[in-house]
Amino acid sequence: MYITLGVLILAAIFFVWGKIRSDMVALSVLLLLLVTDVLTIEEAFSGFSNPIVIMMAALFVVGGGIFQTGLAKMISAKMLHWAGSSEKKLFVLVMLVTALIGSFVSNTGTVALMMPIVISLAAVAKTDVKRLLMPLAFAGSMGGMMTLIGTPPNLIISGTLENAGFGALSFFSFLPVGLITLTIGVLALWPMSRLLVSKKEKDKQSKKSDEAKLDELSRKYQVAQNLYRLRVAPKSNLVNKTLKELNITSRYNLTIATIRRDIQKRFLKTVDINLAGADTTIYENDLLYVLGNFDNIKQFAAENQLSIADTHLSESKLMPVSKPKFLTVSELGGMDFNKIGIAELILMSNAKIINKKVKESNFRNLYNLNILGIRRHDEYIFQNLQQERMKSGDVLLIQGNWDDIHKLEQDDSSEWVIVGEPQKEQEKIPLTLKAPIAGFILIAMVVTMVAGWLPPAVAILIGALSMILTGCLRNVEAAYKTINWESIILFAGMIPLSMAMEKTGASGLISKNIVDGLGQWGPVAVLTGIYLATSFLTLFLSNTATAILFAPVALESARVLEVHPTSFMFAVAVGASMCFATPFSTPPNALVMSAGRYKFMDYLRVGLPLQIIYAIVMVIVLPLLFPFYPK
Repeated sequence: MYITLGVLILAAIFFVWGKIRSDMVALSVLLLLLVTDVLTIEEAFSGFSNPIVIMMAALFVVGGGIFQTGLAKMISAKMLHWAGSSEKKLFVLVMLVTALIGSFVSNTGTVALMMPIVISLAAVAKTDVKRLLMPLAFAGSMGGMMTLIGTPPNLIISGTLENAGFGALSFFSFLPVGLITLTIGVLALWPMSRLLVSKKEKDKQSKKSDEAKLDELSRKYQVAQNLYRLRVAPKSNLVNKTLKELNITSRYNLTIATIRRDIQKRFLKTVDINLAGADTTIYENDLLYVLGNFDNIKQFAAENQLSIADTHLSESKLMPVSKPKFLTVSELGGMDFNKIGIAELILMSNAKIINKKVKESNFRNLYNLNILGIRRHDEYIFQNLQQERMKSGDVLLIQGNWDDIHKLEQDDSSEWVIVGEPQKEQEKIPLTLKAPIAGFILIAMVVTMVAGWLPPAVAILIGALSMILTGCLRNVEAAYKTINWESIILFAGMIPLSMAMEKTGASGLISKNIVDGLGQWGPVAVLTGIYLATSFLTLFLSNTATAILFAPVALESARVLEVHPTSFMFAVAVGASMCFATPFSTPPNALVMSAGRYKFMDYLRVGLPLQIIYAIVMVIVLPLLFPFYPK
C-alpha cells in the first residue's frame, strides 16, 4: 500500500511540475507498479484493453469526421448568425452552441472550432472578445456533462459502476446534471464576464479561412478574371473526343482547367469535378472551365458549338452572354479545393522547360498538372500564357489533383521548388460534400446507443469506421491524426494505478479518512468532501487522471456508508470537469488564454467563484437526482 501511495504522490508531483508529458508520466507509473510487484503484467497492461480506451480513441475519430467535413462549423455559424448584433444574444448562443457540439465531440476540438467564429462575430457585434472566449471554453466543459461520451470522467464513472455490479449509466443519464451546469453557467457568466473587460482594450484580431488563402492566391494571378464557363452542346464536335485529340491549347491558345459533369447515381444526381488531363474525354452537357483571352474564348465557342455561361448565375441557370462578369474562383465553382488544388512552383536554372513556351512544355502530359499563370518579379502573366517562354526564377501557378501536386513536391528533382506546404493547405479545406454523411453517422450512432441496440463501445467503433469508409476523413492516416494519443496513453497508463489503489487498500484508506472525518455528519458531508477533493486536485492534474484516482475512493466511501454510490460518482465527474480557476485546469481553458489576452488572475476572478457555485449547487442537487437510498 505504501508503495502505491508513494507512486501516487510521485505522479502528482510530476503532473504538477509539467516538464514531462503526462502520457510519459502515466507510462512511468505503470512500469513502477510492475517492477515493484504491486501489479502483475496482465494487470499493469489491462488499461490498454479497457473498452473505455477504445471508445475514447474512436470518439476522437468520429469528432474528427464532424470537424473535417465542416459540419460543426456549418451548424454553429448558422445558429450564431441568428444573434445579429445583440451582445446578450451572442453570448447565450455561443454558450448553447458550444455546449451542444461539446456534448458529442471533444471539448478541446469544439473550442478550437468555435474560436475563429466567435472572434469574427465579436468584431461584427462590436463586442469585446474577452467577454466571449472564456465563457466559450467553460461551455465546452459544460457540454461534456450532457452525455455519456461528452468527457472522459463520464466514461470512467460509468465503467466503475458497471464493474462494481451497479450497471452502466445510460447515454443521457448525465443530461439533467448537464442542463443544470449549463443553466448556471449562462446565468452566472453573463454578469461575471464584465470583470474581464478593460475599457482601454479593443480587439483587432482577424481570421481568414484557409480556403480564402487559396482564393487569394488565384486572385493574384487573375485566374478568376480569365476563367470562363462553356457548356458543351449535344451536337458539338468536341463530344466523345479527348483533349489530346483536340489539341485545344495549340489551336486556340487556351487552357481547359477543369470539367464538371452531372452523374446520375442510383438514388440521386451528383456533380463530378475532374481535372482536364490529356486523356480526358469530353461529353455532351459537360461544363468546361477554360482559361484564356476572351477573344480566343469566343472563337473557341463559336467554332465548336459551345455556349458561354453567365458566371453570376448558378450552374442550373446557365445563359449565353456577350461578356461574362467575374467572381472569385471558389464562387465560380471551377476549382473544388477539396479535390483539385493550386500551388506555386519556382523554376530553377537547370529546369528542362526553361526557354520553352508553356504550350511546348508538355507539363500536363508529364505531370497531369496545368500551368495557370506565371509570376516574374512583380509581374503576373496570364494573357497569351501558352505563348510565353518560361525563364529561370519564374514562379508558376500550377493546378491539379492534390495527389499529383504532392508527387511533384516529393520529387527529388532539383529543377523546381514547391512554395509553402500544399499538403497542409489541402488538409485545412473542409470536405463539405461529406457533411450530410457525417451528420447521419453521428445521429445513427447516438440513436443506437440510446436505444441500446448495441453496446456503446461497439456503436462508437462502428461510427468511427463509417467516418473513414465513407470519406468523411481524407484517409486512414488523417483518422489517426485526429486521435489525441497523449490522452489515450494517459488514460490507459493511469488505470493500473487505480487498480493498485483498490488492490492494496490505498483507496480504502483515503475513503476511510474522508468517511471518518465527515461521516458523522452524514452522506451529504462525505459527498461534499469527495466533490471538493476532486475539484481541488483537478487544479493540478488532468480531469481524466483525477477521475481515475477518485472513482474507486467514491465507490468505497459509498460502501462504507452503505448508500448507493451513483451520487458520489457524479460528484467525481462534475468536480473533475467543472474546474475553471486556472488556465491549466482543462485544455479549453489554456486554448483561449492567448487569443483572449487573459491573465492568470482573470481565471481566478471568474473561474473560482463559478467553481464554488457549482460545488454548493451540486451538493444539494446530486442527492435529489440520485438518492442515497433509492426505493
